[in-house]
Amino acid sequence: MSDFHQNGNITTLHNLRTQTLENLEYELSTFAQTRRITLILPSLFSELEGDALPHILNELAQVPYLHRIIIGLDQADAAQYNHACAFFGHLPQTHTVIWNDSPRMLELGARLDALGLAPQEPGKGKNVWSCMGYLIACADSAVMAIHDCDILTYDREMLARLVYPVANPGFPYQMAKGYYPRVGDGKLNGRVTRLLVSPLLIALKRVIGDRDYIDYLRSFRYPLSGEFAMRTPMLPDLRIPSDWGLEIGVLSEAWRNLAPKSVCQVEISDAYDHKHQDLSPEDASKGLSRMSTDICKAIFRKLAADGTVFTPNVFRTLKATYYRSALDLLEGYYSDAKMNGLSLDRHREEESIELFAENIIRAGQVFLDNPRESPFIPTWNRVHAADPEFLSDLRAAVTADHEEYA
Repeated sequence: MSDFHQNGNITTLHNLRTQTLENLEYELSTFAQTRRITLILPSLFSELEGDALPHILNELAQVPYLHRIIIGLDQADAAQYNHACAFFGHLPQTHTVIWNDSPRMLELGARLDALGLAPQEPGKGKNVWSCMGYLIACADSAVMAIHDCDILTYDREMLARLVYPVANPGFPYQMAKGYYPRVGDGKLNGRVTRLLVSPLLIALKRVIGDRDYIDYLRSFRYPLSGEFAMRTPMLPDLRIPSDWGLEIGVLSEAWRNLAPKSVCQVEISDAYDHKHQDLSPEDASKGLSRMSTDICKAIFRKLAADGTVFTPNVFRTLKATYYRSALDLLEGYYSDAKMNGLSLDRHREEESIELFAENIIRAGQVFLDNPRESPFIPTWNRVHAADPEFLSDLRAAVTADHEEYA
């Protein structure tokens, strides 16, 4: 059974196993009569051919309270888009497949590029941003949720628990972040959270001193989860990072825009597993190596924006402090895994720590060398100010793609 601990910074909503899915969905259906709920699914075409997404759709088909599902489709040609429309066509809810690589969408991207407002690189951040733009253009939902399309252990209770805090009109929460244990195949997973983010935040507190932002991030049990829900008035002013720092970036935006009492984390699953990224120590542009660098940059940028001064000496000290903190935490993870009958390869774990330590220096150097770097996709408020017709044209392009290609 779950604990009921509160950390005092943000509210934690636990699963005490005293509420049924049937009751949750009944309440959500009641809320949805006046507070429509939309789900965004950022997807690669390759995920349509995997094991996770077909099961996710079977679960979603049973959800009674969703007003709309928006699927952002990346890395697909015309035939694959057509196949995707048929694939998602089994959903009984109103749904839309946004073909992000269509000629019309590329034309819209060129229009933004001419204004200096185009996303600088493809990926999940751009996908989510486009889906949010479409949702803003629809202007008919009060709540938005996002989760990944590679969750092998998915069931629809994850979604119900994720959206409930922001859908309930009696709750004060504007954003809810999902959390869960990362255990699968007899192993303790979640390497980047365990071996990078947690010890890095401990090290930052030791090196630069107390910061409310650091305490805020440390309050989240799984800050890198891809599952979150929010009330839609937040969306037009939300800054979406264009790199692997998406999850940390969204938490930072909640910190910037909301009071802590408006943010919560919610336990959504007992067992969560999805595809695992390679460590990729030989190529810093891929896998967990790239992810760790982007996450570090996202944290450094936010602290700098709040007045922290970083220098090469600070980053060297931070690396050494991180390394010691990570090894200390590893001892605890090993004991936890052993007591629960799980395997944990200490050699590989220490290899990960060594790589992450090097990437702290790499991220710091990139941060210092590129003071003018703009890592965020422009907000939709800024896009609307520069091109008031863009959102309606985006919605029209999505409709036209469906009519022509599907």
